[in-house]
Amino acid sequence: MTNDTRLIRILSVDDHPLLRSGIAALVDTQPDMRMVGEASNGIEAVQLHRELNPDVTLMDLQMPDMSGLDAIISIRTEQPSARIIVLTTYAGDVLAQRALKAGAQAYVLKSLVRTEILNTIRVVYGGEKRVQADVAAEMAKHTADAALTTRELEVLRLVASGYANKAISAHLEINEETTKTHIKNILAKLGARDRTHAVSLGLKRGIISL
Repeated sequence: MTNDTRLIRILSVDDHPLLRSGIAALVDTQPDMRMVGEASNGIEAVQLHRELNPDVTLMDLQMPDMSGLDAIISIRTEQPSARIIVLTTYAGDVLAQRALKAGAQAYVLKSLVRTEILNTIRVVYGGEKRVQADVAAEMAKHTADAALTTRELEVLRLVASGYANKAISAHLEINEETTKTHIKNILAKLGARDRTHAVSLGLKRGIISL
């Protein structure tokens, strides 16, 4: 057995126990790694990172109480050298950009955890960054896209929550024509066919979350 001081000490953060168990089982097969802690939300992640000072943290983004993105920002504020790998369901370009800007060193899709995570842990531990090809392709594809304004994001979130135009107008205290204009702009910027397609694209790209 490798001396414990040389092991890559890992903290796993995800609100799904089965995923954490699967990752722990993978890590347990490796002579150079050890799982030192598990957290189910961002608040626990920040606390455990402070207590355990892991070499590498595996971070889900969408969790209750505190998102993974907020946890990354908190952890990196306390410890700028923290090495964090994002695990997520979506290859969303906006989500990836936010995570990387917040300080994550790698971005791995959950569907590829079994084949990619161990090597990614070693790469990040060695001080390198890694973004999977399909995620990088999504980011490159939308580089020149016009970003949604703050108001357009508010409207899109309300559309995703099932609000009709009249209800959106009342909620935001704007007239219905303005709401229609916002939705028209949202469809154009996202290249969406209709409201439902706009919500689908917004979720897929990480522009909004439910």
